[in-house]
Amino acid sequence: MTTKPTQKEKALKLYALHHTGKLLILPNIWDSLGALLLESLEFSAIATASASVAYANGYNDGEQLPFSDVLIRLKQIANSVEVPVTADIESAYAATDAQLREHIALLLDTGIVGINIEDTNTDTHSIYSIEEQCHRISIIREVAQERDIPLFINARTDVLIHGNLFPGEEAKLEEIIKRGLAYKEAGAGCFYPILMKKEEDLKQLVAAIDFPINVLTFPGIPSLKTLEEIGVARVSLGPNYLKLALKTMKDMALKLKNYEGLTEIITNDVTSDYVKGLVNKEK
Repeated sequence: MTTKPTQKEKALKLYALHHTGKLLILPNIWDSLGALLLESLEFSAIATASASVAYANGYNDGEQLPFSDVLIRLKQIANSVEVPVTADIESAYAATDAQLREHIALLLDTGIVGINIEDTNTDTHSIYSIEEQCHRISIIREVAQERDIPLFINARTDVLIHGNLFPGEEAKLEEIIKRGLAYKEAGAGCFYPILMKKEEDLKQLVAAIDFPINVLTFPGIPSLKTLEEIGVARVSLGPNYLKLALKTMKDMALKLKNYEGLTEIITNDVTSDYVKGLVNKEK
């Protein structure tokens, strides 16, 4: 009988996956069925996207989905698979140090072993200073250490979202590099400069911080092969995976309105037995 990996073992595996030299590709999911699908296809880790979880439950992104609901969804997802699960927790729904400690403890209780944490202050809609965000990262690391769980922290910077604060391309890149080095020192395991897409900028960043980098899939990024070659460690789809699923549903719904699409429905190789097999983890 195979012993299920512990939360600590999953966390260590997630860390190792960022140091193989091979690009870690994460099609971010929003429910247990998506997690089970990716696990069955031998993806080595599962990631959620806050936007996808929110949209799938009828809320906008930006910590609009109640935190209690986030915890329920994450526990369902983490309990459904044996591979590591890393969760997009936005800014942790936390405005104070005490709230941050409490929320990280609750998140660890769900069974996740990694997080994305943003440096946007959701109360002020501005960016935390480097010192403030490093303090928050250190608190997260402390809470995880108290649990003896080496929680993997993917530290997201929103410099390019708040670009008006850093006028000029050079100033933006300089600030991103500065934050990458600081977040690394504070205890992060990966750095996520969301919206960064220029190959030359990514090369400079990889060389400057010598640390796993996460890139988001959106128009203008280099190919996956190129990203791996320049040393990017991880690629996330964010809400794009949900959008792909929704497009399939939309296209089929429009066909049905025109009395079309029946052949695609009845010949679909994703059968009820296939779905049941995912849920029952049949090999």
